[in-house]
Amino acid sequence: MVKLQEVEDEHFTQDQPGPPRVEENDDDYYTDTDSEITDDEDDADLEETLADRLAALRDVLPPKQRAALSNTFNTTYSWLRSGLLFGGKSLWVISTSALLLGVPWALAFAEEQQMIEMEKEMKMQQSANDLLSSGATSAISQQLGQQQAARPAL
Repeated sequence: MVKLQEVEDEHFTQDQPGPPRVEENDDDYYTDTDSEITDDEDDADLEETLADRLAALRDVLPPKQRAALSNTFNTTYSWLRSGLLFGGKSLWVISTSALLLGVPWALAFAEEQQMIEMEKEMKMQQSANDLLSSGATSAISQQLGQQQAARPAL
């Protein structure tokens, strides 16, 4: 008959890193939190960076929820990024088109308005001259008529 003997692996008998194992009757492990805060050994933990703390938060969420949250964030980020890129490019096209087409048109329009104003001015001056010249000729003819009426006929 064969006799079996159990051989324990050294790996399983060694203590693993991490918090000490708490036995059900081990009340020494539970201490007051004030004494832990004042220990100098815990100062090394206080020197954590924000990145370390955020990396530690990764373990708080289960992997499925973490993946869903990551996908939601990445989708939102990509939509927002795409929208901003499209908006910026559209704004560039619209503004350059307005400058290239709008400025010459505005200058031509202003020049045309100036020409129209000059034509109106010239017409007003011409009509004023016509009134003055027709009024002057009628006044001269009246004066000549009075002078001829005052002369005796020969």
